[in-house]
Amino acid sequence: MLRDEPQFARLFIGQSLSVLGDRVSFIAVPFAVLSVGGSASDVGLLAAAALVPMLLFSLVGGVWADRFPRHRIMLVSDLVRFAVQGLAAVLLLTGVAEVRHLVLLMIVFGTADAFFMPASTGLVPLLVGADRLREANALRGFVQSAGLVAGPALAGVLVATAGPGGALAVDALTFAASAAFLARLTPRDMAPGTAQATPGGKFLEELRAGWTQVRSRTWVWSGMAAISVYHVIVLPSVFVLGPVLAEREWDGAASWAIVTVGFGIGSVVGDICAYRLKVGHPMALAAAALAVGSCQAVIIGSGAPVAVIAVLEAVTGVAVSLFFVTWETALQTHIPEAALSRVSSYDYLLSTGLMPLGLALAGPVSDSLGVRPTLYAMTVVAVPAALALLCVPAVRRLPARAPATTGGESALTDPEAAVA
Repeated sequence: MLRDEPQFARLFIGQSLSVLGDRVSFIAVPFAVLSVGGSASDVGLLAAAALVPMLLFSLVGGVWADRFPRHRIMLVSDLVRFAVQGLAAVLLLTGVAEVRHLVLLMIVFGTADAFFMPASTGLVPLLVGADRLREANALRGFVQSAGLVAGPALAGVLVATAGPGGALAVDALTFAASAAFLARLTPRDMAPGTAQATPGGKFLEELRAGWTQVRSRTWVWSGMAAISVYHVIVLPSVFVLGPVLAEREWDGAASWAIVTVGFGIGSVVGDICAYRLKVGHPMALAAAALAVGSCQAVIIGSGAPVAVIAVLEAVTGVAVSLFFVTWETALQTHIPEAALSRVSSYDYLLSTGLMPLGLALAGPVSDSLGVRPTLYAMTVVAVPAALALLCVPAVRRLPARAPATTGGESALTDPEAAVA
C-alpha cells in the first residue's frame, strides 16, 4: 500500500518516528522529574499538566481541524512539540531545570496534542481512497503497537546513556522529522457538507453541528459509551492494579514487563489481521473484539503463571487492535468529511477525559475490596458493557462501505440509513 499511496507513505513515515519518540518520552519524563528532585506526586502533576489541556482544547481542535487544512494544524502542533521537548532537553542537560519549568512545558505540549489528534483522524480520508482506509488505519495501528515493544527498550538505553535530557532531545528530533514529512503533504480538498465548518463560522454552532453527527447515529454514541467504559474500567487494571499486583505477588517490574510486551506483540498481530481481514459488517466484529479485550482485568488477577498471563494478554492485544482500527475506519467511512474531526474530538474527549477518573478510583477501591476482587469486579462491569454494544442493531448491521457519496454524505440526511 505504501508504494501505491505516496501521500499516505509520507504521513506514515513521519508518524512512525514521532510515535517512537512518544514512547521514549513516556519513560523519560518521569525520570526527568525525579532527576531534578521531584517526588512521585510531582510525576503525577506532570502527567496531569499534559492531560488537562487535552480536556480543555480537544473540542476546539476538532472545530479548527474542520475549518482549516488538517495537515497544517498537525504541522504547527509538531513544531510546537519539537520546541517544547527541545527546550526541556536543554534545561535538563544544562542542569537548570526545575519541576515548575517541566510542568509549564507539559501544559504547552498537551495543548498542541489536543489540536493534533482530531486533525490526524480527519486527514487520513483525504490521503487515501475509501477502499484503502482500513489498511491505512491498520498500518497506523501497527506503528502504535510496535512502539509499545520498541519504545521502552530504546528509552531505557537512552536514559541510561544520555540521561532524561538526552532522551527528550531524541523525542524532539522525531517531531521535527514528522513536521518535515507533513510539510510535503498535498491532501485533496475536503468534500463539502451541511455540517461544514468555515473560518468565519460561529464556534458553538459548529460544535453543536458536530455533536448532532454523534447523537443522530446510534452506532456512534453507543460505541463512544462502550469505549468510555473500557477506558474508565479496564485500563486502570493495566496502568494501576497490574503493577501493584506484580510488585506484591510476582517478580516486580521484570514480570510486569513480560506481560506488557505480550500485550504489545498481540497488538501487532491484531493490526496485521485488521490489515488483511475483510468483513461485511465490521463493527459487529469490533464489538465482539472489545468484549475479549475487556477481559484484561480478570486475566491479570487470575493467579496464573506470568507466562500464561502474558499469552492471554497477547490475545486481548489482538482484540483491542482489531476494535480500534475498525472503529476509526468506521468513523472515517460513515461520518461526513466536513464534520469528521469534530466527531473524533468528542471521541478523544470521552476516552481521555474520563480515564483519569478510573485511574484515581482504582487505588482506593482496591484498598477497600482488595486488588483481586477489584479486578474481578472490573471485568463484571466491562465485559457486559461490550456485549451490550454487540446487541445494538445499528452496530451489528453497519456496512463496511458508505452507501452513497464520498464522506458518507447520504448518512448526513438519513443518519441510520446505512444500518436499516
